[in-house]
Amino acid sequence: MGAGARRICTDLLSEAGVPIDGDASFAVKVHDERLWSRIVAQRQLGLGEAYMDGWWDCDQLDEMLTRVIAIDAAQRIPLRPRIAWHAAMSTIANYQTRRRATQNARHHYDIGNDLYERMLDKRMIYSCGYWQHAENLDSAQEAKLDLICRKLELEPGMRLLDIGCGWGGFLQFAAERYGIIGTGISPAVHQVSKARERCAGLPVTIHAMEYRDLTGEFDRIVSVGMLEHVGPKNLGTFFDTCDRLLVDGGMMLHHTIGSTVSKHHSDPFFDRYIFPGGVLPSLAQFTEAAEPKWVIEDVHNFGPDYDRTLMAWNTNIEARWAEIPHYDERFRRMWRFYVLGSAAGFRARSLQLWQVVLRRKGRAPRYSAAR
Repeated sequence: MGAGARRICTDLLSEAGVPIDGDASFAVKVHDERLWSRIVAQRQLGLGEAYMDGWWDCDQLDEMLTRVIAIDAAQRIPLRPRIAWHAAMSTIANYQTRRRATQNARHHYDIGNDLYERMLDKRMIYSCGYWQHAENLDSAQEAKLDLICRKLELEPGMRLLDIGCGWGGFLQFAAERYGIIGTGISPAVHQVSKARERCAGLPVTIHAMEYRDLTGEFDRIVSVGMLEHVGPKNLGTFFDTCDRLLVDGGMMLHHTIGSTVSKHHSDPFFDRYIFPGGVLPSLAQFTEAAEPKWVIEDVHNFGPDYDRTLMAWNTNIEARWAEIPHYDERFRRMWRFYVLGSAAGFRARSLQLWQVVLRRKGRAPRYSAAR
């Protein structure tokens, strides 16, 4: 397969405008000729694992991957049995049952607060910033948090539920700036510990739990970077849970990375190393799950802002790896491929970032979305 695999890959790279062993910053520098067979056998997984193993390098990895994604190169490589099996099993099986969802969340979010503290902004917001008027990561994340609060029309004393609350940054902001009474949940124990510490002294309660086990009543519900982990098989259950928890006249906002194509499986590299069981929903899957109870009041796409956010995260962590030496070189290369590959997906407009505001059907005052 060697010569044929090389030809398939080099033809695609040529079409993408990516040179091999050239002087351009986005040129692929090949250290092991087995790379081509590995890519043809495993597509994105083979490309990513080969990078982790040092089989190839690129000075401007984000730009190289943007060019490859823009021509949909991976999908044009003949489908091999292992990748086909992964897609088939993801379509059949539910990888976000209660037990699996908790395991999946801990796989990514409990790898160590020390990494996230060095990569993220001062509030540790692990989602897309809002760069409309921002000049740095801290201000972009604050702008995003305030945008959510304004879209939800928060008022003092409102009971706000944050499903997948991360390290508590949004609830802290909403309690301090808008006077809400907050409840947050996450199945990742390291996140919960940090969130409780961050929100100490505020009317905020943080629980280590899974969303399907929630009880209570809330005036507003928010999820930021949560729907990616729910899985398309469970979106209906997720919205039913929100319906059970939200009071009459309530409102909710979901901030999610989205796909332009409906699917039931994720990129095999991301599934193995980053977000096991995660699937990016399409708007079609989102709206189908929201039927028939919910009115979508607003859809806001600012996907290009995630490119800028991810590049800021990459700058932060690349400057501080020496402070956390227990993450070895293979992990660092894996993490770099993840962050810069994600930036490339948004830059090529293969990935989107949506904020969707919903209310129940029925008589309600006119909704005017904040921007």
